[in-house]
Amino acid sequence: MEFPTPLIEGRLVKRYKRFLVDVVLADGEQVTAHCANTGSMKNCQPENARVWLSRSNNPKRKLAYSWELVEVAPSILVGINTSLSNKLVKEAIEQGTITELQGYQEIRAEVQYGNEKSRVDFLLTGHPELPSCYVEVKNVTLWDQQSKGYFPDAVTARGTKHLRELMLMVEQGYRAVLCFCVQHSGIKSVSCADDIDPLYGKTLREAMSCGVEVIAYAAEMSIDAVTLQQAIPVILPSTPAIAPTQ
Repeated sequence: MEFPTPLIEGRLVKRYKRFLVDVVLADGEQVTAHCANTGSMKNCQPENARVWLSRSNNPKRKLAYSWELVEVAPSILVGINTSLSNKLVKEAIEQGTITELQGYQEIRAEVQYGNEKSRVDFLLTGHPELPSCYVEVKNVTLWDQQSKGYFPDAVTARGTKHLRELMLMVEQGYRAVLCFCVQHSGIKSVSCADDIDPLYGKTLREAMSCGVEVIAYAAEMSIDAVTLQQAIPVILPSTPAIAPTQ
């Protein structure tokens, strides 16, 4: 997925109130941009980091700028706009990149399902051999600088609820897939941040034992485009993994 207009480089000042970030642009102007990431963004906010913003020409927007990318280490880019995750996964399905989800004739988004008033990210239907497939997408940006990524970066009751809903779909005879979308050029595998949310880790392992499929795809990151390119392993050790704390 290419950015529709060239991104604007700046330096990170601070993120606050979850949805706001102050950035100093190359000309010295300080602007406030929208941050479309509700997580903790742990390890994604180095002091004075290089960041890239998009700018909207919509006059109705309160904030013209949106935070898109951050450089967390030399040449290591992270996509912090979680609203792109579903678009990236849908594009990767349509282009044949996500091999596990090929052969379906229709992709529907935000379909109501389950027993807990949930909406699934994607419902895939019309496969000649396989049952309909419910797909939940989760964005991964937490890393330990040893090429390992972790999810979640904050306690996620919503994410645990989605796992319960996926297990229910398997019980009813459907496919259920949890897809980790890795917008981070330094991550080569994904695990569960059990120390951050032990219940999520426990439920994830239960879901996998019940037949929920868990996959991860890493993106190629640049200031021009973000595109899911390759599958990477999901590794859940029997001993809970410890996510980085810095």
